Amino acid sequence: MPIAKNPRADGEYINSLARGLAVLRAFSRDRPEMTLSEVAAIAELSPAVTRRCLHTLEHLGYVGRRGKLFLLRPEVMTFASAYLESMNLEEIVRPHLQEIRDRTGDSSSLAVLSQYDILYLVHVSTNRMIRLAAGVGTRFPAYATSLGRVLLAGQDAETLNNYFKNVELRPFTDKTLTSAARLRQILKQVRKQGYASVQDELDYGIVSVSVPIVNDRGETLAAINCSTATTRITQEEMLRTRLPVLQEGARRIDMELRRYPILAHSVTR
Repeated sequence: MPIAKNPRADGEYINSLARGLAVLRAFSRDRPEMTLSEVAAIAELSPAVTRRCLHTLEHLGYVGRRGKLFLLRPEVMTFASAYLESMNLEEIVRPHLQEIRDRTGDSSSLAVLSQYDILYLVHVSTNRMIRLAAGVGTRFPAYATSLGRVLLAGQDAETLNNYFKNVELRPFTDKTLTSAARLRQILKQVRKQGYASVQDELDYGIVSVSVPIVNDRGETLAAINCSTATTRITQEEMLRTRLPVLQEGARRIDMELRRYPILAHSVTR
């Protein structure tokens, strides 16, 4: 998400590091392999700079090459594993999500806001098959998910203005809300009621409900959800039966974060 201050005005800012990270972030599920020119276009860098970045990342083992196509190598996972291990997320959060999963039969996740997306940090799944799989590191557009709406509802006015100014609101189904004005109204409602629920907006046949994890200053740090198939439960029934379980889980996770302030600081925007 855009920030108010241009970091390049800071003398401590390292442009070459930022460019290398931009090259890594250019790859995604939709773009697993790309030519040099494609990477340059996505990263908004010149071909010459992109070539040097790719060469360095290839030398370090983070990028591989197949002919003229570049792709990420498993070594990039060391960045994610270092965060997960150093923050003890599995030990601190997973037991509470597992309890939610066991009590509801739904998958449960904890996510944070990452630019225009939600980013899954912990995910506890069920054996039920759904069309849209999720796991640690999965990203989905925030506006089309209950997790994202809870997280967006917790942002200040300037952050939200920047979000709607720059995000591409595209439909994933014929139920996806793509009106910025309507989404702003929904976020006000979410902020007031303390939860969000979405059905058939990211993909057909998926219903979810989410609540925020809020610190003692009222800042939204993260969000947790229940998600399942619409063939199992209606949205109304999900709110009636799942919402109290999620709210209880959120209170317990908040207590854990108070015991481990380093984790709370790591997810504070």
